[in-house]
Amino acid sequence: MRVTKAVFPVAGLGTRFLPATKANPKEMMPIVDKPLIQYAVEEAVKAGITELIFVTNSSKRAIEDHFDSNYELESSLLERGKHELLEMVRGILPEGVSCAYIRQKSPQGLGHAVLCAKQLILNEPFAVLLADDLIDGGDSSCMQQMVSVFQQSKSSVIAVQQIATSETKKYGVVDVGNQKEKVTKILGIVEKPQPDKAPSNLGVVGRYILTPKIFSLLEQTTHGSGGEIQLTDAIAKLLQFESVHALQFEGKRYDCGTKLGYLEATIAYALKHPELADDFRLCLQGFV
Repeated sequence: MRVTKAVFPVAGLGTRFLPATKANPKEMMPIVDKPLIQYAVEEAVKAGITELIFVTNSSKRAIEDHFDSNYELESSLLERGKHELLEMVRGILPEGVSCAYIRQKSPQGLGHAVLCAKQLILNEPFAVLLADDLIDGGDSSCMQQMVSVFQQSKSSVIAVQQIATSETKKYGVVDVGNQKEKVTKILGIVEKPQPDKAPSNLGVVGRYILTPKIFSLLEQTTHGSGGEIQLTDAIAKLLQFESVHALQFEGKRYDCGTKLGYLEATIAYALKHPELADDFRLCLQGFV
């Protein structure tokens, strides 16, 4: 029951960041000096995950190239004696970690993207990480916290956080027994409810650990909110067969799927960057 596989749905078109994403994947947009997808991969690897499954489309080759070897670059860095940069480049994909890529032929939603990975997951629990949600968990990443909960409960785990009531129509929202508990059993879940219909103010963020039962339920799930196959709808069905737990994780989440959240993350990570922090802080003071 170890979680060693993770699915990264990266087939989205990134329309909120056009024209920047016209030719470049949104997941490759940098937060200071690392692309968003690398932060998500590092979080997964830190939690003990060794098999990375990317659900992509035909315009996302840059993601594959990023996690592949670049012999010309490595040779050039070696010849010029730039050993620190060479180790950084070689360390993008750590030893013992593998990548697989699956094409999602048409954008049919997060649930469909996860279903595309079925043949590589088989009968194992697995994680799902959305790169749009950049989570700074400090010493213990969000996924590490989730793996710990999974190992104790042996059931699916969903990361949630408190959101403003007015924001419920942007999230999947869970119904739980005791909202004050850090880990609690989910009683129900609904996709993007209006504020007056929301069962709580706990919104689902882009981190999941799911049991393989979810695949048979996704296969039965019809198009829901937004005309897409919603993972939330399949999880609602999963509750009829298995326990699912919500984790109010420790850490700061940045919604990099929005321009404001992306800028906020850039500032936060620049302010703790070992090379930039002091100079960048002075730079900011000139604007504030």
